[in-house]
Amino acid sequence: MKLIAYFLPQFHQIDENDAWWGEGFTEWTNTRKNKPLYKKHVQPKEPLKDLYYNLMDASIRKWQADAARSHGIYGFCYYHYWFKGKRLLEKPFQSVLKSGEPDFPFCLSWANEPWTRKWDGGNNEILMPQDYGDENDWAEHFDELLTAFQDPRYIRVQNKPLFIIYRPGAIPRCEEMLRFWNQLAIRSGLEGIYFARTLGGFEIPPQSGFEASIEFEPHYTFAHGHNANLWSYISTKDGEHLVFDYDRIWEMILGRSPHRSGETIFPGAYVNWDNTPRIGARGQSCIGSTPEKFSYYLTKQMNRAASIYQSEFVFINAWNEWAEGTYLEPDKKHHFSYLEAVQEAVTRHEKYMEGKTKLPKKR
Repeated sequence: MKLIAYFLPQFHQIDENDAWWGEGFTEWTNTRKNKPLYKKHVQPKEPLKDLYYNLMDASIRKWQADAARSHGIYGFCYYHYWFKGKRLLEKPFQSVLKSGEPDFPFCLSWANEPWTRKWDGGNNEILMPQDYGDENDWAEHFDELLTAFQDPRYIRVQNKPLFIIYRPGAIPRCEEMLRFWNQLAIRSGLEGIYFARTLGGFEIPPQSGFEASIEFEPHYTFAHGHNANLWSYISTKDGEHLVFDYDRIWEMILGRSPHRSGETIFPGAYVNWDNTPRIGARGQSCIGSTPEKFSYYLTKQMNRAASIYQSEFVFINAWNEWAEGTYLEPDKKHHFSYLEAVQEAVTRHEKYMEGKTKLPKKR
């Protein structure tokens, strides 16, 4: 079983964010200034030992990989931002490629939404629009990705580099583009590209060309859980705020059928959720999460992935989404407890698969 954690690169300064949000903006900017909205709302989220890191520091990237590996994470899925020839937040990953360090498996997820002032990937207050272009643009994008695909650290499925597209439904000629990229991949000496689409909080149209789909949690369950009692409101001085129960979402995730359309599914997991650092009271936050619960649920999801889904992967949201409140990195409240929860889940899963233990009772 391979646990892959999504990795956000927005922990370094770029000119565009300086212009849009103010000089020196990084993901830490919103994280540090956040305030609690209600009783027991733990904000701001603070990294252990005030490690407000810069991802351009190679020692930080090594520390992250070492911490992930030693606690049972197989690899990172770096978000990739491409806007018809324009790259954003690419420098940390480019440094990983050029330096060869850290020696830790990775893949890419093209986060192909427009950037907006509301942080919602919508069509209003757009800061960086998304335009998919034609064959010339697709070829340019493929050339940008090829060095990564050829890297020995790149995660492969069926000997093909695994490439994830976050919102393929937004791409007008998506099926043509995938066929075109596969042709370019074969010409470049690869056996093709293993395309996977994200199942998230948006409409999922039928599209061919994908060999797998990935449940992105908790968004997939938010949008497709079909449960009227999922949300409740809390009144705050800034307006009504949506909250949900950690256990209820996980119960819905674990109760979902893996045999939806006969497609290959890579199941997902989530650590927590709270995006109020980005959008305040109009965001959503989770009530009831603990490292112990996360370990229990992750163990169960890994067991289901292996025995029911027949999947070698579980994708965890996330390694370092601090402004969305879902991260494995150590913080001042829990220290390394969430990473230790991953290690505990891996150990339990291995014993479960060997038939040596049953799943522990929920704590």
